Amino acid sequence: MRYRPAENPVQLRDLHATVLLLLGLEHSRLAVEFQGLQQKLTSVKPAQVVSELLA
Repeated sequence: MRYRPAENPVQLRDLHATVLLLLGLEHSRLAVEFQGLQQKLTSVKPAQVVSELLA
């Protein structure tokens, strides 16, 4: 069974950035160390906050 959005799909990294904003965190400044490298939580590609979810 596969789940798909009914309408207006968004990238997962954009959804994560939106949730982090709602938690009061700035997604572009958060990183974790993995195998000696700093990895961003919202991927290497730039993430955008989905303002439609905030309305």
